[in-house]
Amino acid sequence: MIEIKDVTVYQQQTLVLQHFSLRVERGERVAILGPNGAGKSTLLKLISRELYPVVRAGSHVRLYGSEQLNLWELRRRIGFVSHELQEDYTPYTRALDVILSGLFGAIGQHDHLQPSAEQRQRALDLLQQIGLSEQAQQMYQRLSTGQKRRLLLARALIHQPEALILDEPSSGLDVGAAALMLTQLRRFCQQNGSMVLATHHVDEIIPEIERVVLLSQGAVVADGAKEEILTSANLSQLYQTPLEVTAYNGWYRLWHG
Repeated sequence: MIEIKDVTVYQQQTLVLQHFSLRVERGERVAILGPNGAGKSTLLKLISRELYPVVRAGSHVRLYGSEQLNLWELRRRIGFVSHELQEDYTPYTRALDVILSGLFGAIGQHDHLQPSAEQRQRALDLLQQIGLSEQAQQMYQRLSTGQKRRLLLARALIHQPEALILDEPSSGLDVGAAALMLTQLRRFCQQNGSMVLATHHVDEIIPEIERVVLLSQGAVVADGAKEEILTSANLSQLYQTPLEVTAYNGWYRLWHG
């Protein structure tokens, strides 16, 4: 699904990723774990085509085997959810139109973009699934943080994508909203969806995620099966502080050692 080979990426004038490589197969569910500033968001922007690597021989980013996958094809196959999108979204768009805008890669309502009756019904079904049917005509700016995040997940799902790419999906949510979000992500995985989830919260790593990549200062420092990577020693090293890891029923938690 994703093949990144020996890339160098800058954010403005700052070097974030250098000689960076990562491969994610179709059907895989992967967590990218690391502290703030590790390069997680830059990596996701590289996948979403918001950023491009320095052009260099032997370096490439391939999605579904292609370096030239156009944005429409990308949006059809992969759904994206991020805190940045939540903050930047047009505030006066109604909840139902937020979901429908995902069909056109738009941010906000545009009168010239007219969904079909079938597409509108799919958006209404998604509103029901995320528990926001009664807010269909509510303005985006009037929704809570948790409602906005669930709405953006529905926007990402409107295409029935093969994969989800998520940047700290439950960050800033209260316990109830976070639980609802993670339940929706689990449902997507259980329907054979692929996933790349970037986070610095171990408790966002749902049981369906099998592989964890540890990222620090723009480099992969560990990559493997979840139970082998999420250890007290590895995470204490990653976060440069004594930590204890506990696991229960497929979920992990961090404790200060």
